[in-house]
This record gives sequence, C-alpha cells and structure tokens, in this order.
Amino acid sequence: MSSEQANSLSPIKRALMALEKMQAQLDAVEYAKKEPIAIVGMGCRFPGGADNPEAFWQLLRDGVDAIIDIPGERWDTAAYYDPNPDTPGKIYTRKGGCLSDRLDSFDPQFFGISATEAKSLDPQQRLLLEVAWEALENANQSPEKLFNSLTGVFLGICSNDYNNMIWQSGGATQVDAFCATGNALSVAAGRLSYFLGLKGPSLAVDTACSSSLVALHLACQHLRNQECHLALVGGVHLLLSPETSVAFARTKMLDADGYCKTFDADANGYVRGEGCGVIVLKRLSDAVADKDKILAVIRGSAVNHNGRSSSLIAPNGPSQQALIRQALENASVEPAAVSYIEVQGTSTSLGQPIEVEALAAVYGKNRPLDNPLLIGSVKTNIGHLEAASGIASLMKIVLAMQHGEIPPHLHLHQPNPYIDWEKLPVKVPTQNIPWDKGDRQRLAGVSAFSFSGTNAHIVLEEYTNAENPQGLSRPLHILALSAKTQESLVQLTAAYENYLVGNSELNLADICFTANTRRSHFPYRLAVTAASTLELAGKLGAFRDGKPVEGLSQAKATTNFPEELQIPNLNSESINWQSILENVAQSYVKGVTIDWAALYPDDLCDRLQLPNYPWQRQRYWVESGKQINADLSIIDSIKQGNIQQLPAAENLSADEWELLSQLLTKLTDPSPSIQQLQRQSLTVTDIQNWLVSQIAKEMGVKPDDIEIQAPFDSYGLDSMLAISIANAGQKYLGIQLSPLMLVHYPTIAVLSQHLATELAASETEAFEI
Repeated sequence: MSSEQANSLSPIKRALMALEKMQAQLDAVEYAKKEPIAIVGMGCRFPGGADNPEAFWQLLRDGVDAIIDIPGERWDTAAYYDPNPDTPGKIYTRKGGCLSDRLDSFDPQFFGISATEAKSLDPQQRLLLEVAWEALENANQSPEKLFNSLTGVFLGICSNDYNNMIWQSGGATQVDAFCATGNALSVAAGRLSYFLGLKGPSLAVDTACSSSLVALHLACQHLRNQECHLALVGGVHLLLSPETSVAFARTKMLDADGYCKTFDADANGYVRGEGCGVIVLKRLSDAVADKDKILAVIRGSAVNHNGRSSSLIAPNGPSQQALIRQALENASVEPAAVSYIEVQGTSTSLGQPIEVEALAAVYGKNRPLDNPLLIGSVKTNIGHLEAASGIASLMKIVLAMQHGEIPPHLHLHQPNPYIDWEKLPVKVPTQNIPWDKGDRQRLAGVSAFSFSGTNAHIVLEEYTNAENPQGLSRPLHILALSAKTQESLVQLTAAYENYLVGNSELNLADICFTANTRRSHFPYRLAVTAASTLELAGKLGAFRDGKPVEGLSQAKATTNFPEELQIPNLNSESINWQSILENVAQSYVKGVTIDWAALYPDDLCDRLQLPNYPWQRQRYWVESGKQINADLSIIDSIKQGNIQQLPAAENLSADEWELLSQLLTKLTDPSPSIQQLQRQSLTVTDIQNWLVSQIAKEMGVKPDDIEIQAPFDSYGLDSMLAISIANAGQKYLGIQLSPLMLVHYPTIAVLSQHLATELAASETEAFEI
C-alpha cells in the first residue's frame, strides 16, 4: 500500500494495520524461538557392521543382536573375567556391543595429522573426524564451502580410555607433546572445527548417558538464536580399557548374560556398547531454501536434572514427567499425537517401571485405548553406547520414519511384572510392524537419562520433501571423482562402479550433479564422460582393470592454476557436448578450477546420497609396556653385538643372519656424520629432497605425495611439528634453526632456497628467522 493510500484511511483502520504488523512481527519472533530444526544428513559407526545409515537400518529391521565377545585386543578379557560379581577387580561378563572395525587404524594424512601425532590421538577423536565427514557427504554439504562459516560442533563424549592405555604402556615416559590435545575431551569438538575451519560454537558435552542428546538440545538453541547456521551434532564412545567396566561390575550395573533385556522380567543390568553417530542440522527455513533433502525435523527438546532423589544415580519419575511435558510444550505438540518413544531402557529393575509410568502419565493423557503408545529401545540391538546412546536412538527413529516401519524390540520374553501392562496405554513391538501415520505426519520422542542425574527428551516429526526436480536432459554427462591418494581414487572409482550397477534406474544427471557440485575436490583426479548410467559403470570398470577408456582423463592436479575454466553458453542449439565436456575433463584433472554451477544453471537436478570417501587406514597405536621393553632389549642386544641372545636366534636363516650382521655394523660403526662431510657442497636440490623426506616421515606419507610448492599448513604442520623439523634440520645442516622458518618461508621450494643461501654464507653461523 502506498503512503497516499495509507493516509486516506481512517485513524482506526491505520491503528488496526499497525497492530496487525506488530502481531506479525511478534509471531515471527515467537516462531524463531521454536522453529523446527531440520536433520539433513547422518553418519554412523555402530556395532554389527552398521557403518552407515543404510546398514544400520538393515540391522534394525532384521532384528539383529550385535552383542559379541569383547575382542581380545581391547584387554585381556580372560584375566579380568570372573562369573562371581562379588570378586574384586574382576568383570562378570565378557560381552559388549563392539565395532567390527579395528580401532587401531586411521587415515591421518587425509586430516593433515602427522604419523607421530596420530599415535597419541584418542581413537574417539579419529572416529569423530571420519564420521563427521561422512555425515557431511550424506547431507551433500561440501566441506570446503563451510570454511570460515558459522557452523557449530556439539559432541557428547565422556570416556578417556586411551589416555589410560598410554600411561599403562610405560608411565610418564610414553607421554609425548601430542598426548594432551590428543586425549582432552574438549579437543574432540575443537579438532573437528579446526580441521574444517568452522567459526561457530564448538562444545564437548559430558553428562554421561545423556551427553549426545544434551548436545543436540544445545545445538538447537544455538541455531534458533542465530549463533550458527549449520551444526554438526553427535556422540562417541569406545571400550578400550577395563577400568570402567570393573567399576560398573562392582555396582552390578552390567547384565551377566550379555543381553539388554529392556522391559523383561529377567532384566538385570545392561551391556556396554560403543559407536559413533553424527547428524547435520539446519533451521528448517534454511534447509527448505537451500533445497536440502530433509530426513526429519526436531520439533522441540528439553533438559533437566533429577535434583534431590533417593540417590545420585537413581531415576526420578516426577523429574522425567516434568522433562517430557517441557519438551512437548517447546514443540507445541499434544501428547496424544506422538505414537512412538525410543526409551532410555537400560534394563534395570529399578529404572524400567519408573520410566514406563512417567511416559504413561504424560503421553497417556487423552490417548484412546485402541491407540497405545509404542515404546522400544535400540539398546536391545547394540547395547548401551553411553555418551553416544542418545544419538543412536534418535537415528533409529529417523530411519523408521523414512521407511514407515518400526523395527522389533528384542529379548522381551516375559514382561516385567512391576509394570501394569494391562492398565497403562503402552505396547512394545516385538516384531517389525508398519508405522501407521493416518492423516498427519508421524511424531516420536526419544529419552536419555543419565547416572549423573541429567535428563534429555527430544520430540521428532516426519518430514515430506517437495517433489523431485523435473530432471536434466542431455546427450552426454561428466562425472568428476577425486581423492587425496591414488589408492583412494581407485577405491572410490570402484565404489561408484558398484553404486551405478546397483542403482541403474537413477538419473545420470542427478548422479553427476551431486558428485561434481556437492563433493570436495582433491589432487588425485579422474573425469569421465558417458551417455548412460551403465555406460559410465562400464568405463569405471575398465579403468579399474587398467584398460584404456575413451573419454576418461586422469592425473594428479597441480596447485598453480589460478585461472577458472570458462563454461560456454549452454543454451545454444548447436552446442557440441562432446567437445565441451572433454575440455572440462582435461582441465579438471590438471587442476584448473571448474565453475560446476555453470554446468547446471537451472538447478534441475536432484541431490542423491553417493558413496563415501574411502579411508586409507594404517595402524597407529600405543604399544604395551611389555612390547616396548622387548623392543628395547633387542636393540640393546644388537648394539652390544650379542646376536646369539636374541629371541629365537637359533631359528634365523642365513639371509636373516646376514641382515642382522649388516645392522650390527651400522650401529657399532656408523657412517660419517654430516659434520664430517662438506656441508657447503649441499645444493638446493639436496636440501629440497631432505625436506621432502623429513616432512613425509613426520606426516607418515609417501614422499611422492609431498608437493614442494604447497604451503606447509596444507599438510597439517603445526608448531610442534615445526619444532621437530627444525631440530632435525639443525642436525642435518649443523646450523641453528628456528621453527618460525616454516612461517616466513611457507613452502619447501622457498625454504630450501633460503637454507642453501644461508649455508653457503657460513658453515657455522647460527641464525634466527
């Protein structure tokens, strides 16, 4: 309305309009306080081989019990086991919900972490890095586009087993400069923010069993307060050493049979489990505007404490009721509209009746008797993941909503007699059942109650995404794949081949659009053109077999291509797609920046969930004290020339004896040091090669992967590694070096030139940079 029209209105009408405007502004403020939060991506590592959301759903749907004997590499389970729960220092169960992956393996190069640092890095931090990256890929959020953004990190973490292992391996002598940051719980969140370059809040939350749901509650608050625009939320927990299990055995918290028998009359404790889950969150309005695939929405949440209860760790029914009511109020949801609850359900005779009665008291209000509240627990599948338990429960609900099914609750044979199942409006589904939704979206809740007394409850709602885009029709498409190593590129190519064969009905344009625009681009690159999904799969298979492939380009990109490839007008009727896309492919693998958005100007493509990055894991683990002492003993024997005293020396072959003799010669009569050689004869190339070798050694990578023109910080070199390289350089060159040289001369090429100049000027002069 124009100002002239407004002035022509009567004072009453103008006042009414002003009131309506103020009301609209007030409504917007109130909506912002309670705006639903969209879940746009998920990643996980859970027991039973559930290494991604699809595998996790299959485990749940099939009713798999993933509890196993705790692997022997965690601790000596035989030495700690005693079936008598009253035996001090023992554990009366050998069972656990353990991951199938080897926890001693990691891909530090991908995250810019040196081999030395990786050995001291808590596997929980390693797992969080990998799973968070996979969650971002699942959400189709390109990590490099998050750099310097207001993205928050909120993680639940409460155990510190690896730090115990380091100390037990040899005491203080095994503690290095990386142990502090590698094992501090606070750094678990900070390291993820550092690696991705995120500027939003970064919090590690420890409220024991409720940690990850409390972290989720905090993330939602920060998103609604505009303190971050995207959030990574999750939890992690690993079983690496026996101390906590011994303590829990003394309290008789653990189930001796190795089953989480939630709601069963025989329930007598829980099974400890491990895993990691990470979800990606946005405000719903932002997710819709960004055309993200929304998996579900968080309508509301609440956190409280039991206060003064019968004991510190005892559950409190009134506090649980108050918590749930607050969460429903925050969500603006009526209790009777919620049809399923994922319970805390830690299988204790005390906690079960209290939790069920609290649920019935709140969710049973105005609920028809023929529509009972369905309740279940993922702990019957994978055990109690403690700090990661809440995020596992939430992910189960999200997957159940997406598939319209509720998976079976396990190990319920004789219902708990202290729960009045006949009168309470609750039911436990022991078989896979359809999740009826009627004429409204499915609503569910998830609870986490902690032995610290801190409780959390989340209300979730199903979400229906808009119809898929109309699709992009072209005679030819290009797929660009990349990795940080050649081995990873080959494995990624094989993963895409399998994906294409198994999903041949998908639109090729959607696949290429997602891969090209929603994935990070690394130095080892491959680009291939194809007209159909099966043709593309065939070309990737031929590449895997080492055969020549028409329309495929592959190379290691260089870092000195500042220009961007200009994409021609794609609306021309005489466009030559073969020529354009082959030019894009050849330019891409060289390292030329591609404006991928220019290839998809009308946003006609759908975003798909594609294969994750293949990690190149190697072993990085603290050695036991026995192994360290044995290794030192061998070294001492060789140094002293006592080869005959080596373990199993009598079994050595002639070739092995020859190798030992050569080693003994090198140790007892070392080659001349660099001080005895002509240092001034070292060339720039010599110093350059030494720097490449030294940095590759420190980072645990191949020398061929070191780019002399790349900045040092691109390899993840920090102050501690700078000190290590400076010290090594001092021994090599015989001159005093400062770690600051890696700042002032930020590439190998520049630094080697400077060192050669200084070395030529003076063989003995110490210098500071």
